[in-house]
Amino acid sequence: MIETATFGGGCFWCTEAFFKIVKGVLRVESGYSGGALNNPSYKDVCRGDTGHAEVVQITFDNDLISYADILRLHFMSHDPTTLNQQGSDRGTQYRSVIFAHDEAQRNIAKQIIAEMQSEFKDAIVTEVQPFAAFYKAEHYHQNYYENNPDEGYCKIVIEPKVKKFIQKIEYKFLKD
Repeated sequence: MIETATFGGGCFWCTEAFFKIVKGVLRVESGYSGGALNNPSYKDVCRGDTGHAEVVQITFDNDLISYADILRLHFMSHDPTTLNQQGSDRGTQYRSVIFAHDEAQRNIAKQIIAEMQSEFKDAIVTEVQPFAAFYKAEHYHQNYYENNPDEGYCKIVIEPKVKKFIQKIEYKFLKD
């Protein structure tokens, strides 16, 4: 069955790069969610006053990877114990958040947070909110790492994070 997951954990360029290599993930789109402003731009969200977070929306095949496993990987892809910050990216737009598309996703998210807490010294601060809307980011944000592998941010930040992510996750989750 094809499902959708929407969450944020810092810069969407990094998160998108992680999930593009996960088996069962059919599509990853960078965008914005969680705020009141309709059709926000990157510039709007960067101001930090829209309520939106940088997120990815993932379409996945639940016969190949479960929503619970998608969330476990999400928690391995960022530090869910830092409030409104991932590395040098600071602000509510970089918060750790899961947007549940239905009650079942909300319940699974709560279960996975409880399960994953033992993996972290500090308390997980990831928010679980109902999904309301997803606004796809501008074209140049899509497939950013894939399209700009030699760009400085990709070389210095994303590439090492992707390598670390690959080392942390089980081989069964990687695309062939």
